[in-house]
Amino acid sequence: MIPAQVRIFVCTSHVDMRYGFDRLAQAVRERLGQDPQSGSLFVFANRTATHLKVLWFDRNGYCTLYKRLHRALFEIPKGDDESAGVRIDAAALTRLLAGVPKKPRKRRQQVF
Repeated sequence: MIPAQVRIFVCTSHVDMRYGFDRLAQAVRERLGQDPQSGSLFVFANRTATHLKVLWFDRNGYCTLYKRLHRALFEIPKGDDESAGVRIDAAALTRLLAGVPKKPRKRRQQVF
C-alpha cells in the first residue's frame, strides 16, 4: 500500500524503455520539472503502452518497477496540452498498473 502523502506523477509522453535509472531521473527533471530524489513515484510508458516503468528514490538509491503487459494496454492519463505530466493518486496507479484489455484484432481470411 502506498502512503497517502506520496505524490505520483505520470509522464504523458512516451519514453524509451531502455532508459535506466539515470536517464529516467533526467527525464523527471527535464520533462516533469520535479526532483527525482523527492520520494515521489514517477511513471513512464513506451509508445505502444505495453511497457511501464516506475522510478522512485528510497533513502539511499533509486528503485524501479518494470511491468510488461501481453494482452492488455496501460491507459495513460491525458494531461493539459502544456503539461508533460499528470499527478494521480494511489487508486489511479492501481488501475493504471492493471491495464485494460486490448481490442481483438480482426483476422483477414486467406483467399486461395
